[in-house]
Amino acid sequence: MRLAQIIGRVTLSVSDPALKAGRWLVASPLDSAHLNTACQTRPPVSSQSSLITYDNLGAGEGDIVGIVEGAEATAPFDHPIPIDAITVAIFDSISHQPATA
Repeated sequence: MRLAQIIGRVTLSVSDPALKAGRWLVASPLDSAHLNTACQTRPPVSSQSSLITYDNLGAGEGDIVGIVEGAEATAPFDHPIPIDAITVAIFDSISHQPATA
């Protein structure tokens, strides 16, 4: 799972009927330096590539979310579905303590 900030949404003119209950959002992955403050202040847009994620939780612009990618993103569905990333959590706060060597 990766953490990301929602920075926009995607509008489709045609969508697969299997995706009727959700929407598509643009997410910017968080850099580790911003994990502890991401829920209080908007982090800068990441230098990593933004990604499109399917959302059926109700996340909105500015929310910090957990995203699962790849084959695991299809696990919540009982039928084949054409997605590669899905939001699985909306965070209210994050407390990150980096591991010490």
